[in-house]
Amino acid sequence: MCPCWCRRRRRGMAGRMPKPIITSSTPIAEKFDPIPAKEIDPVYLDLAEVEALKLIELEKLSFEEAGVRMNVSRNTVWRLIENAREKLARAIIDGRGIIILKEEAIANQQQA
Repeated sequence: MCPCWCRRRRRGMAGRMPKPIITSSTPIAEKFDPIPAKEIDPVYLDLAEVEALKLIELEKLSFEEAGVRMNVSRNTVWRLIENAREKLARAIIDGRGIIILKEEAIANQQQA
């Protein structure tokens, strides 16, 4: 087991642990495939990005209200929305599939 300070890393750099992002529910669908399907790598959406899209686009909340609901700052919500919009645009334009990463998949990727 590594010392406590070794576990406090994010994206390879030392720093404090990221705050957990609160999500209200997990989406029903896990995957969307284009028709006709192409042999291109799919786009992966994090659960936090999907939650931010839901709060901003569907529930029409402001960035501050969404940040309060997700227990993160307004700037974090803005970054999540920008990443999600870019990924969705890339999937639509390039004909890529969309895979929504559930919490178990995210935990497995971090352990590997």
